[in-house]
Amino acid sequence: MKKTAIILGMSALLATSASYADDHNNDQMVNESRAAIKQFGGQLKGELQKAMKAGGPVNAIKVCNEVAPGIAARISEEKGWDVARTSLKTRNAGNAPDAWETKVLTSFDERKAAGEDPMKIDYSEITEVDGKKAFRYMKAIPTAKVCLNCHAAEIDAQVEAKINELYPQDKARGYKEGDIRGAFTIIRPM
Repeated sequence: MKKTAIILGMSALLATSASYADDHNNDQMVNESRAAIKQFGGQLKGELQKAMKAGGPVNAIKVCNEVAPGIAARISEEKGWDVARTSLKTRNAGNAPDAWETKVLTSFDERKAAGEDPMKIDYSEITEVDGKKAFRYMKAIPTAKVCLNCHAAEIDAQVEAKINELYPQDKARGYKEGDIRGAFTIIRPM
């Protein structure tokens, strides 16, 4: 009887320890993901600000078209993860969300509608990607006032012409300030 109680106690302790380790590991992965997104977003924002100062919104479109993929590729290579951006209304068809990302983006809109601050909306989960275990993380991208130069329902004719030239299948319009325009997304193999 005593042996059984000791074994059950040890089993419970091990299960609690494993759960704590999993939670701690998950917290660490979330924090590392947030840091990577902060790096990506900070670099992208800096490049966009320089382009806006140098030539306005038409000039800034080149940053999203040419510079942003390079930033994502550098961070992906540095981390060994897949770091990108996606949206339910893509500008670049190559950034289309997969089924998991679509589900998360839809939940982000629901969370915002329920009153959650879009600046703080994120989500992580351990799931399978191509049959292998992976940690996935997404962070909402709220629409700032400056974003409306290229993402509002009505935009300047020159901006519209450049977007149509670079992105003939553009769907990333019609946003208002504060809307969730998309998300940063990370797939981290485990």
